[in-house]
Amino acid sequence: MWRFINRTEAGRELATMLPGFRNRSDVVVLALPRGGVPVAFEVARVLRAPLDVFTVRKVGAPGNEEYALGAIATAGVTAIDWSLAERLRVSDAALGAIIAREREELDRRERLYRGDRGPLAVAGKKVIVVDDGLATGSTMRAAIAALRTLQPARIIVAVPVASLEAAAAVRREADAFLVACLPAELYSVGQWYEDFSQTTDLEVLDLLRRADEWTTARRPAVMAEGAWYA
Repeated sequence: MWRFINRTEAGRELATMLPGFRNRSDVVVLALPRGGVPVAFEVARVLRAPLDVFTVRKVGAPGNEEYALGAIATAGVTAIDWSLAERLRVSDAALGAIIAREREELDRRERLYRGDRGPLAVAGKKVIVVDDGLATGSTMRAAIAALRTLQPARIIVAVPVASLEAAAAVRREADAFLVACLPAELYSVGQWYEDFSQTTDLEVLDLLRRADEWTTARRPAVMAEGAWYA
């Protein structure tokens, strides 16, 4: 069975599928941490695009956390299907408690990965969202829903490998979907990598720092307040 050597090779392979996005000022690459960061780093490096993490937490139904009512994400985004919560008779108090708990964990990760640096502005941008693979696609779908509230011009999901079911679900919700490997059967994302060792927080921080170096080098000397130039 053919497999990617590791996430770095997977990212380089994925980047070859995105030639039209290279050296463009309206493109941003967002990684779903942690495993998506090494993949997205290679994509952003080849495209010479800004890289950031898009931390997302699913908001699950009480007693069934895998059943998503929505998501919270980077930049204070909250995307909840309130009509679904009402149909499931989830009280405002219960939903508020779940959101508060997930926000606490998301904020912890944001402080760890970003420090004092604010998230990239994505309004009006073509946003390429990257993960290391999709099994169910639920986290990516939550990320798309949350990202929509920030009004990007387009959301392009790009992953090295995905199940047929996840690909179909994400393709319906993203503006474009790219996948390097779409096997007939996928039992786990890890089976398509020779090295699928866990990405550490230190690796995430190092890759974001390295990406900042090429992004900073391309910024003009004078920036309009609140603007982002790549």
